[in-house]
Amino acid sequence: MSVLPLVFTSGWASGINAYAVVLLLGLFGATGLTDEVPGSLQRTDVLVAAAVLFLCEAVADKIPYVDSAWDSVHTVIRPVAGAVVAALLAGGSGSLPELAAGAVGGSAALLSHLVKAGTRMAVNTSPEPFTNIGLSIAEDLGVAGIITFAMFHPVAAAVIAGTLLLLGLVTLVFLASRVRRFLRRRARRREEGRMAGVGGPGPPG
Repeated sequence: MSVLPLVFTSGWASGINAYAVVLLLGLFGATGLTDEVPGSLQRTDVLVAAAVLFLCEAVADKIPYVDSAWDSVHTVIRPVAGAVVAALLAGGSGSLPELAAGAVGGSAALLSHLVKAGTRMAVNTSPEPFTNIGLSIAEDLGVAGIITFAMFHPVAAAVIAGTLLLLGLVTLVFLASRVRRFLRRRARRREEGRMAGVGGPGPPG
């Protein structure tokens, strides 16, 4: 069977939490639950690094505004991770060219990352932190569930991931006004900080 469904699903999941994807795939391969995972993802150093970074993300992702700053840093990291994981999966199976797999995985990761980041911006217009925590937990559980499901039912998992991606993009359109409000608020804080720095007290005379 073509590895394309797993490539797409791993890409979608990488856009939400790339470290969880690497960690889960590596563990599934290392424990022998699947032979789809290449050896490079099963290395101990890769698993340890992914676990540490996953814990960092698990904390940062639940703090209002910190989560958006974390998302900004990962605008490049998540799509690249999705493309690399996809290319490795394709290289191990030989059923899909690595370049094509990287394009599919990276594109899916970029789109799901934009949905995640935009949703968090909209949520951060509200002062309470509980929505951030709930969303973060739901995302972590969703990534774990869909990657695990993809190991045994890759086509069905890809359909679910595609549906969630489409729903996320539609939701993001409806949240556009809140996203713009968040960006305006952040730009205003930056301007106020810059003006405070420029207008600060001069050196003692």
